[in-house]
Amino acid sequence: MKTFSLKKNDINKKWLLIDAKNAVLGRLAVISANILRGKNKPEYTPNQDCGDNLIIINSDFIQLKGKKADNKIYYRHTGFPGGIKETTPNKMKDKNKSDQIIKLAIKRMIPSGPLGKQQLSNCKIYRDANHKHEAQNPEIIDIASLNKKNII
Repeated sequence: MKTFSLKKNDINKKWLLIDAKNAVLGRLAVISANILRGKNKPEYTPNQDCGDNLIIINSDFIQLKGKKADNKIYYRHTGFPGGIKETTPNKMKDKNKSDQIIKLAIKRMIPSGPLGKQQLSNCKIYRDANHKHEAQNPEIIDIASLNKKNII
């Protein structure tokens, strides 16, 4: 039996929409990363960008369980000596960067490299319910119906 490998011409991408209102960050990120990589499809091929395009709305209403909103720390480095910077999810929400919280969580669940960057670029995150992709007729995914723990 031959091993199936998806060709670039055989890939057809759909547009999917997820409402992040009251969603738990980690669970939303796992679902999103699997959709972006294409692992939810039977024809998944690891070396192809066979995932779907994803729209996430209402990122301002994302929830973190426990004390993660205060205790979780994101580090980055400016590139200069002594240039390490840190921030927390609460500080990011105060600076209206709640979309970056979700993007960082998804980014760390996708492999680093050119293919991972391409897959991450298929994710569009918006802070409120308005998005500019109505023309693509996105299919709505209800993450609350997948598991009761996905929504607080």
